[in-house]
Order: sequence, then structure tokens, then C-alpha cells
Amino acid sequence: MIYLDNSATTRVSERAAEVARKYMTDAFYNPASAYISAVNVERDVKKARERLAKTLDCTADEIIYTSGGTESNNSAIIGTILKNAKPGSRLICSAVEHPSVYEVFVFLKNMGYDVKFAPVHEDGGLDMNAFGELLNRNTALVSIMQVNNETGTINDIGKCRAMINALAPNAVFHSDGVQGYGKLPFSAPNCDLYSISGHKIHAPKGIGALYVAKDTKFFGSLIGGGQERGLRSGTTNVPGIMAMDAAIEDYMNNQDRYIESMYKCKLRLANNILSIPYTTINGCDPKIGAPHILNASFLGVRGEVLLNVLSEKGIYVSTGSACSSHKKGSRVLDAMGLPKERKDSVIRFSLCPSTTLQEIDAVSDVLYSVVASLRKFQRR
Repeated sequence: MIYLDNSATTRVSERAAEVARKYMTDAFYNPASAYISAVNVERDVKKARERLAKTLDCTADEIIYTSGGTESNNSAIIGTILKNAKPGSRLICSAVEHPSVYEVFVFLKNMGYDVKFAPVHEDGGLDMNAFGELLNRNTALVSIMQVNNETGTINDIGKCRAMINALAPNAVFHSDGVQGYGKLPFSAPNCDLYSISGHKIHAPKGIGALYVAKDTKFFGSLIGGGQERGLRSGTTNVPGIMAMDAAIEDYMNNQDRYIESMYKCKLRLANNILSIPYTTINGCDPKIGAPHILNASFLGVRGEVLLNVLSEKGIYVSTGSACSSHKKGSRVLDAMGLPKERKDSVIRFSLCPSTTLQEIDAVSDVLYSVVASLRKFQRR
């Protein structure tokens, strides 16, 4: 089996799984309890929070643990709206945001907010000129993703921050970092809120985090027992937090090596794919995109058909966002203005640090044969 769908989810690392098991079976206590074993668990969670904050160049009290990327994104948006906006306020996100951001903005538009979807270029990157024209002093919230989950295109969050400061100084700025965290050097103070998902970096599903800068007008999300400084109530997910801590430690200790390895595999795959006739790369130049995502169109072959044939051969890829896999077409590719024949023949490959060049070459060999065969079949 060769797994190239790591943007959908990753295999939990052995160490993260072991740590999760420890906090499910041995140190299983609720850190809100008062006896010594629970206090020790609370101390462990505190240290994990401090280590996560250090990777983002922020303080531990600016980190809120969540159930994952969708909750982090939803909380960032709704929690800001409740404190910082009223119907009629301008809200801006890009046209290619993940559904957990985009669909919330659609909902808010229907609720009477002045929602604007900033356009992108053909490579999927934010059109900065158009973005600047949308910003005004009535803007309450902006959400721009760091890395696009379908194409791997990177947005310049620092530049977005500068434009917001100049043109919409009262706006709160959120960035979805689910596909960027760990894969790109980043400092969270470039924005006011930043979302992280554990299962994209070899931690279990069901754990994530949201960075909320001090002094940000933010209501929070879940109301109840007052956990996470009253901003996200609910029994602390200690196994998830500690497993994510282990996964983050591994990523950060090996970040340069991991990024270099993924880039090597991605560029090898891109070169191999482009040797297949009538094949194109979608998004930005592979050399400047995120190290782990490559989006390609195999013209004349339907993406779903190719995905199924590859799956039968033990090669797992996708045709786009896992959260949009049951919807017709790709809103991201539509926004990029890709012609129908390219959109219909898309495959997304997403790598991880353990992906090897040997696996890449093996997949490329299968692609060369399968694509040629399917083209002959579909022309009949």
C-alpha cells in the first residue's frame, strides 16, 4: 500500500499512539479534579500547552485546545462575530477557503452580514489587489488560509496582515493553518487567530488548537464548566492533547529534514507526472508551493475513475478536499478559473515525511501505464 492522501489524514505516529494510550489507561484522570494524580495530569497538559505556544512564538494563555480544524475555524469566526461585529459589518474570506470557513461565511451572509469572497489568481493564490479593494474601516473579520488544502498554494499571511492594518485597522485577522502548521516556518503573531489540526501531523483525530492573541475581541465557543479559561468548556481531552504534543515535538525537532524530504518527493512526482502526455499541474509552481501537496490533471481521464483504479492497485490518493468529496465539483478549482476538462481529471497527491522516492517512482510507473490505458478505453 502506498498512501498519498495525507492532507485528508495522517497515520498516527507510534510515539503519539503510545502517549495517547498512557493517558487513556494509566494517567486517565480528569485534570479538573483535586487529588494528586489529577493534579499531575493537569501539570502535563500545562507543559504541553507551553511547548505548543513556543512553536508559534506566543504565550501559553493564548492557546485554546479544540477538537480539530473545523472547530478551531468555526470558533475563530463565530467567537469573533459575537464580540466584534453586528449585522451589516463587512466580513472577508478568500473564495478558496476550506468548507469549515467558507460555509460559515455563507451562513453569515444569509444572516445579514456584508460578506465578500476575495478572488484568487489562476494559481490559487489570493489576488492581493482585489483583496485590498475589499478592505475598509467597516471590516470586522478577515479569514485567509495559510496553505490551500487542494492545491498547496501558499498565501503571504504577513502581507495580508500589513494590508489589514493599513486599510481595516479594526478587523480581526484569522488564518486557517491546518495544512501549514509544521510544514512551513510560521509565527502566529502575524494574525490574531490561527487554527491547527492534530490529525494532519500524525496525531489522533479529535484534537486541535486555536491561537487567540491577547486583547483579541473573542467570545469563545462552548459554554459549560469553564475549561480553557472559559473560552471552550468541556472535559479536557488529555490523551489527544498529550499525543498531539508528542507529534508536534517530532515534527519540530525534524522540521528542516521533513520539509526537505517532502519537497524532494513532490518535485520528483511533478517531474514524473509531466512526462505523461497531456498532463498539467494545477496551482502554483511546485517549487514554491507547500512541500506536501501536488494537484494534477490527467486530461482525457476522469479523476474518479483514475482514483478507483489506483485504489485497486493499493495506491491511495484523492480528487480534492476530503470534506468536499461528496459534493459535485471543486469550488476551489472553479474559483481558479480552470477549464472543465482539467477540473474533471484532477487528482490530489499529498505526502508526509515518511513518503519515499521509491514510492513516488512506483506510483509514477503505475500512473504512466494506467493513464495511457484509460485514455484508450475512454476514446472508444
